[in-house]
This record gives sequence, structure tokens and C-alpha cells, in this order.
Amino acid sequence: MIDQENSDVPARIKSLSTTFKLIETLEDLGEAQLTEIADHSDIAKSTAHKHLNTMVDHDYIVKEESKYRLGFRFLDIGGHVRSQFPGVNIIKPKLQELAEKTNEVTQFMTEESGLAVVLYRESGRHGVPSRTRTGTRMYLHQTASGKAILSQLPPKRVNEIIDRHGLPAANDMTITDRDTLFEELEEIRDRGYSFSLGESTKGLFAVSAPMKAPDDTVIGACTVSGPSHRMRGKPIKEEMPHLILSVVNEIELTIAHS
Repeated sequence: MIDQENSDVPARIKSLSTTFKLIETLEDLGEAQLTEIADHSDIAKSTAHKHLNTMVDHDYIVKEESKYRLGFRFLDIGGHVRSQFPGVNIIKPKLQELAEKTNEVTQFMTEESGLAVVLYRESGRHGVPSRTRTGTRMYLHQTASGKAILSQLPPKRVNEIIDRHGLPAANDMTITDRDTLFEELEEIRDRGYSFSLGESTKGLFAVSAPMKAPDDTVIGACTVSGPSHRMRGKPIKEEMPHLILSVVNEIELTIAHS
């Protein structure tokens, strides 16, 4: 008999994996009937039915007539998780100020499980739509904020993240070579901020600065992004970095003295 408590292989509950797969399926589909959900998730219809009905009982999924969708219970949990983040009361208003000053999209991202997670997103008067929303998870190496965060992590941790997630390309501008990425991370550390010149979304430029906790560990990054024709030249090289660094400094001081 295997001693699960002392085993090197963590125990798993297969039925929970099924539940999470169904949740992710509904995230993709938005709203769907049982047959479509089962087919999309490659789960037996009878099994999917039992899992979905159990989640309906607990308000995680809502069934309206013959269709299922994710319930707002997830919003409550997500809001609670975000409220526990350090500096939560200052990050949002400072991002709003930054969006008003730049007229572009501003975001705050943090790292979890080797991915970038959008905690806040604000849009200025000229802000353009992008593939991100609150809660979006992205590869760190593809974004300005992700590279800003990576630049502050120990090399061993960066290598662990690459080993786990790889360096997939969002497009032909994305860095996909480990050595090239490490060279850029060194430049970011020296400069104090990072750039994304269409590496995540073609035609979208971004600049980002890492934000640190009082113990000097990185907790996230603030970013301004906009279309290349407005961002290129002086805005991205001088104006945006200055504004972002000022905001990051204010947030860091507030966290340190709160």
C-alpha cells in the first residue's frame, strides 16, 4: 500500500478535474445546452449532467430553461481574492489617474503559477480594445508587464516558469528564445521598465514598470498600452515611463506605510 501522506506524487481527485473542465468549457462557450457542453469537454453526457446539476445547487452555475452558464458566485469569489491583494485600495485609483493622464489603457498585473494575471484594467478617453480583461491570464514573456515582473525574479524561478509554460509565440514579434529573453530581462533591470512593441498584439505598444513590496520582492507591474502610431517615439521612450514610474513609486510608498 502506498503511503499517500509521504508519497512524492501528490494525490488527486479525478472528479474535481471533471468539474473544473466543465467550468472552463462554459467559460469558452458562454451559454450552452448539455449536449454541446459534453461534446466540447469530451465528457460523457450523464457525467456532465450530474456535475452541472451539483454546481447549480451551489449557485456556481445557473440553468435557464435548457441552457447552462457560469453564475455570479464566481464574481463574488474573484472579488474577495482581489481584495486580499496588497495595495488594493490605492492601485485602482492610481490606474484611473494614469488612464486619464495618458488617455490610453492602463493595467495592473501580478504573477501566479508562472502566468500574468490582470487584476485591474482602466481605459482612458482614447483607449483601444485589447484581448485582456480583469482575470485574464497570459504568458509572462509575451507582455510588457510580464517581462517587467520576470526581470525582478531570480534566474532559477524564471527558468522554472519557462520549463513549465515554454515560450510560445503570440505572433512573429514574440521572444521565443531563452537566451534572448534573459538578455532583455537584464536590460529591463538596468532601465527600470520594459517595453512590448507588438509582441503580444500586433500594432499595440506598451510600457510597464515592476512594483515591489517593502521586502523588495516583486508583486506586480503597472502598464500603459496603446496603438503604435500614438505610442511610438517620445511617448513610449520618455513620457509614459516617467508617468508609470511615478505611479509605481506612490503605490509602493503607500503599501510600505499602510
